[in-house]
Amino acid sequence: MPLIEEFEKSGNWLFKYRGQLPMLLYPAMIVMLYLYPQEWISFNNIKWSMACFTVSLLGMLVRAYTIGHTPKNTSGRNTEEQIADVLNTQGIYATVRHPLYLGNYLMWLGLLLYIGNLGFLLIVSLLYWIYYERIMFAEEAFLRNKFGNAYIAWAKTTPAFIPKLSQWKSGDLTFSLKNVLKREYTGLLVLVISFALINVLKHYFYLGQWGISGFWLTVLILGVVVALSLRTLKKRTAILEVAGR
Repeated sequence: MPLIEEFEKSGNWLFKYRGQLPMLLYPAMIVMLYLYPQEWISFNNIKWSMACFTVSLLGMLVRAYTIGHTPKNTSGRNTEEQIADVLNTQGIYATVRHPLYLGNYLMWLGLLLYIGNLGFLLIVSLLYWIYYERIMFAEEAFLRNKFGNAYIAWAKTTPAFIPKLSQWKSGDLTFSLKNVLKREYTGLLVLVISFALINVLKHYFYLGQWGISGFWLTVLILGVVVALSLRTLKKRTAILEVAGR
């Protein structure tokens, strides 16, 4: 198989399972915490905890801003196949072609910083790029085939992953908070559980006892309550439904 077709095929497969495959990082994370307990800053340092969590929240904000300004059947959670009714080129998409994957990386980066192992951070960052490069390749092959010259003109001036903020231009759609709340509560839930899990494991591996810091217990409880409340609203009501989103 020619390399270009192989890249596209593997990218589509990775796209289909992009919600599940990153979970393989959790066993590796547990092993790293057990074997290499060294840290840059103590995991019980509340300022450091807040700084790491802020990096991950920044990733969520990038995702939220992207999703809040995009129409239905774009920037979606579809897993079976590529879908794009329109080509997004305005708003954040005027500065970067893959803002959702940028947001994902920032969310992971906060967790990696909290783990506190430089080698692990660099290895995961490299694997992240290799993994998502294939997905981005497949997505862009789909967009190029569907939108032709319009896609090529946009891609020529818009970076793939590092935003070029000087190119910002407002989009036509207003921001929809309901659309964000409907689609992003799962990410919030996974994020707070992940930070809490790291803190619990560090208590056990480093101090020899089960425990959780008060800061992370508070974050975990609030995150779970918010996520479950939003899930209930989505499943049992139409409050979060927005036409065309």
